Amino acid sequence: TLLVSKACIPYLKKAENPHILNLSPPLDLDPRWFGPHLAYTMSKYGMSMIVLGLSEELRSYGVAANALWPRTTIATAAVQNLLGGDYLVQRSRTPDIVADAAHAIFSRSAKECTGNFFIDEEVLAQEGITDLAHYAVNPGNELQKDLFVR
Repeated sequence: TLLVSKACIPYLKKAENPHILNLSPPLDLDPRWFGPHLAYTMSKYGMSMIVLGLSEELRSYGVAANALWPRTTIATAAVQNLLGGDYLVQRSRTPDIVADAAHAIFSRSAKECTGNFFIDEEVLAQEGITDLAHYAVNPGNELQKDLFVR
């Protein structure tokens, strides 16, 4: 994450509205996130700390660095194959919710929107989108909260 971001900086400095957006969670040092999955937590929190550092490093250049994380599990191959199979996929949202939230963030001024840890549905609510039912894989099922979300 850091290496690729650093390699992009010269190009971002020339861009009209430059953003770096990491898919990483808000930092929460509650031990419950570390015990069951230490390596994953450390890797994701490392990405979150890069957001903090880059947002400050690049602020004066007008380059934004933010993080985005889903409130619920997202129906991806990782969820299907590693976390919970069909059961969890049926209690997830589609990747479209993350894409729509990312688009909303990229549409904001990089000079004014940096150093944030966004949750997908909160971003959409700020955009006036509060009916999220169409993002559910199965709208009749209860959604599963993602890791690192209280």
